[in-house]
Amino acid sequence: MSTPRPSDDAATRALVELIEQVDRSLAELQRARERAVALLADRRAGRPWLELVTEESRPLVVESISSVLSSLATAGHTWRREEAAALQREEVSINRIAALFGVTRQRISALLRDGD
Repeated sequence: MSTPRPSDDAATRALVELIEQVDRSLAELQRARERAVALLADRRAGRPWLELVTEESRPLVVESISSVLSSLATAGHTWRREEAAALQREEVSINRIAALFGVTRQRISALLRDGD
């Protein structure tokens, strides 16, 4: 059995996807921030909340933030799982992986089962 090249394993691919998701998230959060600043300016100008919310285009600021959080959680979970699996393939013990990640060994065991 051959060991995957460092640049071509599941953990590396998951890390690349995480970086790409962080970049997309930063862009989306910047757009959400700009919209929130405009919303705040309108509110400070005296416009009522109902008017502001009903006129706000979709996705709403709060929807954008929720979407970003969900996407980051998914990419982060995949990265954590693949990183744990890569460490296990390098014969790092479950207890050591748990200590590295700051979680229980039961959590690491469950995480690794998710990848099966």
